[in-house]
Amino acid sequence: MERTCLAVILAAGDSTRMKSSKSKVLHPVAGRPMIAHVVEAVASAGISSVALVVGRDAEDVAKAASIDGVGIESCLQKERLGTGHAVLAAREAIVKGYDDILVTYGDVPLQTDGPLKAARQGLADGSDVVVIGFHTDRPTGYGRLLVKDGELIAIREEKDATDAERTVTWCNSGLMAINGRKALDLLTRIGNANAKGEFYLTDLVEIARSLGGRVTAVDAPEIEMTGCNNRAELAVIERFWQERRRHQMMLSGVTMIAPETVFLAYDTVIGQDALIEPNVVFGPGAVIDSGAVIHAFSHIEGAHVSQGATVGPFARLRPGADLGTGSKVGNFCEVKNGRLGEGAKVNHLTYIGDAVIGAGSNIGAGTITCNYDGVNKSETVIGENAFIGSNSSLVAPVTIGDGAYIASGSVITANVPADALALGRARQEIKPSRATLLRERALAIKAAKKAKA
Repeated sequence: MERTCLAVILAAGDSTRMKSSKSKVLHPVAGRPMIAHVVEAVASAGISSVALVVGRDAEDVAKAASIDGVGIESCLQKERLGTGHAVLAAREAIVKGYDDILVTYGDVPLQTDGPLKAARQGLADGSDVVVIGFHTDRPTGYGRLLVKDGELIAIREEKDATDAERTVTWCNSGLMAINGRKALDLLTRIGNANAKGEFYLTDLVEIARSLGGRVTAVDAPEIEMTGCNNRAELAVIERFWQERRRHQMMLSGVTMIAPETVFLAYDTVIGQDALIEPNVVFGPGAVIDSGAVIHAFSHIEGAHVSQGATVGPFARLRPGADLGTGSKVGNFCEVKNGRLGEGAKVNHLTYIGDAVIGAGSNIGAGTITCNYDGVNKSETVIGENAFIGSNSSLVAPVTIGDGAYIASGSVITANVPADALALGRARQEIKPSRATLLRERALAIKAAKKAKA
């Protein structure tokens, strides 16, 4: 029978060091609130029940933590009296009777399911408490995990450690798993007889051992246990996240010429044999199919780029952009809620918004779909194999038929039938010598003003 588990996620901190108008767990990593990253890791570990301990911005934090397949119960922590006190804010959830209780933190967004599963396995193997630790060559400031004969005998804080204990490089991450059948009894035994008068979760090690229980520790990569307290640490976490995801993508068959310059969102999907040139930024919702090429200095969000399509350089794809197979959006172009058919080309200096462009059509430089009249947005529909001349303005709603030809510099306000030629521009007139007259007049006016001054 599969063991049941409740994850208690501590996210009630005041976030004072973040210097922010919102809770730090709402700050994004890869375009997603860090609390959502934590819930995702918990879900990947096979845990579908979460007690979210909240304080500041409680409703917003609960909303940000919500992901499919995970039931979340918010528990308000009214006072900040230490980590042990915070976990007990989830008392009503804990008493429902889970096999395992997993305690983690909402400001540790790099954690993955591996250490969480290992901690749960420790409980299944008979431990009452399993602490997640990490090895580091910079242990100063962390509590040290002291192990003897395979059991964790103490978590020694830096200020209380002996010189020998300070040489230990296995440190406490703060994450731990607790036997669900004993959790409430163990947690209520935590006292606050210390300098700060707070209830420390780490006291569970000594309490469980004093009751004859087994306490062990499992290891996690140091990077995964990186916590966030301020903007500088948030930037470090972003860098670690990006490095990890880029590495995963390159191993899966994506080419990145200068990976350190490519920035991904939490849900970016890039297919095998896609090529990503330097200085490309992906916002949420970007899907790049196999064999597509994203040239340098492009920004893509909420968009789909099909197999063999090319984007950029210096292109922007906004939400709703959908590029068909072999299509092209070139330099200094923007596409918003626009669908390009197979082989369609929008080569340069063009805005496509709320539009459908048929297969094989060519959109000339400087073309604009005028989709907004100040109140409503309307659609432009361009058929297959149409040719739109440079510097044309297509005033929506308008439909241009298959094979139609729009002369350069036209303003198109009415539908154009298939295979028709449309011109919507003023007739050119030539005034011989008029330029000379205009220059002479301008110079005379300038001289008169100067003389008057």
